[in-house]
Amino acid sequence: MQIDPRGPRFAAVLTTLVLSAVLITGSGALLAAQTVVFALGAFAGLRYSPYGWLYRVAVRPGLRPPAELEDARPPRFAQGVGLGFSLVGTVGYLAGVHWLGMAAAGLALAAAFLNAAFGYCLGCEMYLLIRRVRSA
Repeated sequence: MQIDPRGPRFAAVLTTLVLSAVLITGSGALLAAQTVVFALGAFAGLRYSPYGWLYRVAVRPGLRPPAELEDARPPRFAQGVGLGFSLVGTVGYLAGVHWLGMAAAGLALAAAFLNAAFGYCLGCEMYLLIRRVRSA
């Protein structure tokens, strides 16, 4: 499946805002909500993620068609990586190990910020590296 590459970057902006709020407030519930967003993107697909839906309905109609499309698999894998970090963070917050929640949320925030600000998707690069190693 091919997707508009601006969609995942838009999602990364929203994710950056949510994870920043998690670190500022220390809210495990907010991190749990972001975990659900990551899970939907990873397991159901990017189009079923709330951020993907918001992009399709509210943002993309006002934009020109994308110059090119990209494979959905790397961004979907990146959602799975985000899910792993946010799940660890959520468990940390719920178990009272706040440093673990903050550390995991901070790492996920760093990756989301790289994508939002610079268009560099760490999870996508991991996906491509794993594919290269597996085919070698």
